[in-house]
Amino acid sequence: MAVNARNIGLEAKKPSITCADSKCPWHGTLPVRGRVFDGFVKALSPKTAIVKWDFVRFVKKYERYERRHSSVVAYKPDCIEVGVGKKVRIAECRPISKTKSFVVIEVL
Repeated sequence: MAVNARNIGLEAKKPSITCADSKCPWHGTLPVRGRVFDGFVKALSPKTAIVKWDFVRFVKKYERYERRHSSVVAYKPDCIEVGVGKKVRIAECRPISKTKSFVVIEVL
């Protein structure tokens, strides 16, 4: 357990390392709210992770389900160690940049 990690209001494991990132939901001031998803990391950049998740959608005309997927760009704080192919939980936050409105909160 991290010593000075704050409560973000979600059931998530606190990171074991601390960071000085102001955009970190655990050690900074970034509030999380709204939607929460579990997905797999598709690509990585230094502070960015592209997360993809699969879901099913009902097609009324054919009375069947179809598989779909979606991917979003998420901010990756320094205290969370993530690799390509890892399952992560992301939460919605305020817009951090033009494309980032989600932040990685834990590795599953």
